[in-house]
Amino acid sequence: MFESLTDLVSSSPWTYAAILCVAAVDAFFPIVPAETMVIAGGVLAANGDLKLSLLIPAAAIGAVLGDHISYTLGRVFGDRITGRLFTGKRRKHLERAERLLELRGGYLIVIARFIPGGRTATTFASGVLKMRLLRFTSWDILAGVIWALYASLIGFFGGKAFEDNPTRGILAALGIAFGVAGAIEVTRWWRKRSATRRAMANPPHEEAGVPTGSDTPEVDARPTPDA
Repeated sequence: MFESLTDLVSSSPWTYAAILCVAAVDAFFPIVPAETMVIAGGVLAANGDLKLSLLIPAAAIGAVLGDHISYTLGRVFGDRITGRLFTGKRRKHLERAERLLELRGGYLIVIARFIPGGRTATTFASGVLKMRLLRFTSWDILAGVIWALYASLIGFFGGKAFEDNPTRGILAALGIAFGVAGAIEVTRWWRKRSATRRAMANPPHEEAGVPTGSDTPEVDARPTPDA
């Protein structure tokens, strides 16, 4: 893919449009390697083949457009496509996103952009739950810009570190990106495990004033004689 992108840069002025489109498609169809392509673009920017001043906006705009397509699908079609799109293991992403959106909203939109599969589930769930468009857009723009900066700069500094060998630059940048993604997943797993342990160690207390078990007084069901 890196070699193909290099050829594209040297032969066509439409590289930024291609990156924008890939970032958009990846947002609602998370199979296209948008992050890898943006990182590769950053490596090429370090070698002077691309400009960061155009790469970052292209990646951010594509990400935001794609997120809004996913949001619109959730808002318009809702439950009609939930059963088809989020089946099997994917279903848990949607259910988790729905629960957390009610509690954390915009913060989750930003964090989910760095979780593979999580961004699609979160933006789709935002539409299903009818999150206000203005609120969704404001948070999503922030998420898209941060993501574009992150992927582009990782590639750029990786390319600078290996100017004589761009392939090593992109491998180093991808290693950092995978490391960050792995750290996020480990943190999420650890927090979930800790929460489960706390819940098991501190079960819900019984309602005050309601005796249970053998302490429950027997009620005399015999009729009371008239005075």
